Amino acid sequence: MRLDLNSLSVPKLGVSSLRGRLLLRGAFLFLIIATLSLALVLIKEEKLRSHQTYAQGMEKTLSGIIARLRHPSGQLALLNPGKQNRTLTPLSPLLLPYAALDFDDQNKAQQAVEIAGCLTHYPNQGDVCVAIGNNPYAGGFIYIVGNFISGELVGHERGALNLSNVHRARVTLTMRGETMRWIAPYEAIQPTDANLVRGRLTGFVDHGDLLTPNAKPVRDFRGWLWQGKQCLQESSDHCRKASFFSIRLPVESFRRGLFEKSLPIWPPKDLEHILVRVEILPPESEQPLFDSNRAGAIPPFALNDLEDTLHAGETLRIRRLGEANDIIHIRAKLDHMEHSSHWITRLIQHLPMNRAAGGKSETPPVLTETIHTSRGSYEIVLSGDTRFIDRSLSAVVSRLSWYVGAMLSAIALAWLLIEVSFLRRIATLTKRAATVSYNVQDHQNAQVEQRISMLDVSDLRGSDELGILAGGLSDLLQRVKDDVQREQIRAQQERDMWHAVGHEIMSPLQSLMVLHPNAEDNSHRYIQRMQQAIRVLYGSASPSEALEIANLHVDVIDLNEFLTKIAANAHFVEVADVVFTSLSESVLVRADEFSLEDVVTHILTNANRYRKAGSPITLSLELTDTNAIVSISNQGSHIAPDMLDRIFEYGVSDALLTEQNEHRGQGLFVVKTYMAKMGGTVIATNHTEGVSFKLSLQRVNS
Repeated sequence: MRLDLNSLSVPKLGVSSLRGRLLLRGAFLFLIIATLSLALVLIKEEKLRSHQTYAQGMEKTLSGIIARLRHPSGQLALLNPGKQNRTLTPLSPLLLPYAALDFDDQNKAQQAVEIAGCLTHYPNQGDVCVAIGNNPYAGGFIYIVGNFISGELVGHERGALNLSNVHRARVTLTMRGETMRWIAPYEAIQPTDANLVRGRLTGFVDHGDLLTPNAKPVRDFRGWLWQGKQCLQESSDHCRKASFFSIRLPVESFRRGLFEKSLPIWPPKDLEHILVRVEILPPESEQPLFDSNRAGAIPPFALNDLEDTLHAGETLRIRRLGEANDIIHIRAKLDHMEHSSHWITRLIQHLPMNRAAGGKSETPPVLTETIHTSRGSYEIVLSGDTRFIDRSLSAVVSRLSWYVGAMLSAIALAWLLIEVSFLRRIATLTKRAATVSYNVQDHQNAQVEQRISMLDVSDLRGSDELGILAGGLSDLLQRVKDDVQREQIRAQQERDMWHAVGHEIMSPLQSLMVLHPNAEDNSHRYIQRMQQAIRVLYGSASPSEALEIANLHVDVIDLNEFLTKIAANAHFVEVADVVFTSLSESVLVRADEFSLEDVVTHILTNANRYRKAGSPITLSLELTDTNAIVSISNQGSHIAPDMLDRIFEYGVSDALLTEQNEHRGQGLFVVKTYMAKMGGTVIATNHTEGVSFKLSLQRVNS
């Protein structure tokens, strides 16, 4: 008969009846909130870490930029900000961070241009620097310093009019609508260094390679040429050497400008429009060894090159103090970014990094530094872009959001399944059980007897959930009661049996003890072990119960001496060829001597049973800072990997139980139980030739 809830009074269930379902639903809700909160906390921490790392990176970037700009090469770039906006060749003079160049000294001139970084490099040709000093009163000159590779230098003899058969330099200057050219043949002088050839470059107004008889050198044109004697590229027909030249080119218009006004404008405003070409011509050829107008030149360091030091989103501005316009404005290119979700980006932007952030992203960091030069002070401003950080973080979060979504979906799915398959059924069963209980116990209602008559006990044992639960629990409880009663009877019978067995065995053992009273006698020792085993088992319901409740007398023993005796007496238990190499020191451990002997004897018996015929059983002792480890190894078959832990359970044995074979799987259970009671451990492992049992005991400091 099915219980009809509509015809019966249904009680109002309190919150306590819903406690279990509310707890379970609250647990799922907590998991969802915790997952979302954890994700937000991680994103917030990662955002804070990203901003901190970004700020630290900006400081390092600015430090590198400042160090670069304070170097003479950086000073050169600051003094010549416009050179990156024009074509490289023909060359225009650069404003040096020095007042002038000591062009007469090779080492000083070469060191100055290399430190300043003003050399324009020509692959496979050489380098050249065309510059002016930063002090107008040092003279109106253009300095040309460089190097090239050539063969042995051929010098010009004074008075000779033909210049085509010597090495010579040709310089072309175009400025303010005029073009001037000089030809400077090389004239060797007596060397002062055995490893260096040097000479003058005497400048003439260029009218071709043939001088007029009355041609005179240009008075203020000065030049030098040096060549080392070491070959750079040596072949069978010629030797190529490095040559270095230094020229001071007079510019009359510069010198006139110094006297036109009280305060000369320096550098000249049209410096970028002054064009210089330098050619080094070999003898008997118009094909120059070096030509500053040749394509493929590599420019010196310029402010635009600082873009490589910037990180994505950073902006560098440099302006001269007192001026409104920037001399350079560089914004680093944005690298290719992964796809990011717009709403995740907005979420990250609104996550506060601290209380002062007010729930919004902080303003982009701006770092400022000032550099002082001989031509004025410059302000360096490095600005960051935190939006790039948020977009970068958003790309990572977008990729990981699928995992968070999968976790939330799994939690929601598990919640739904439990709601449908469990909580709804529990609610129905709870309501029916409460209705039955209410109608049975409601004695104040006049219709209680009628309603009780409507209840059928068989309905609770029917096919519905409540009937299966009630009937199953009732039947199960009855069976449990019956099983407990039978177990109590069986346990009492076994206990009586062990009483009888213990009583009958202890008497002969006492007699044997009288026959072997000497403690040094091996028989006396084994009789003591048998008595201890009887005491452990005496009065217990089962051997496993006896072993588990047994009390051991743990004391300090010398493990090295103990193993030596075990190996020497192993033949008494029919285990031959037991080998142990004694240590030279005492090893004190905490153990019960008789129980430890039982442990080792059980393992030796197992090792003897499964070893190869004629192979030894090896005992070894290893020491750590806190433990002593005894290894018992044989040569034989391996233990199945899935049985390495199970062999220590009670009753587990691979041997058949017959009248001749009584292996009950008790020995290794004794081993594990006794080792645990002595504060030690035991494990079994397979090695190449067989099996090893490792016993670990706690050492005692002597």
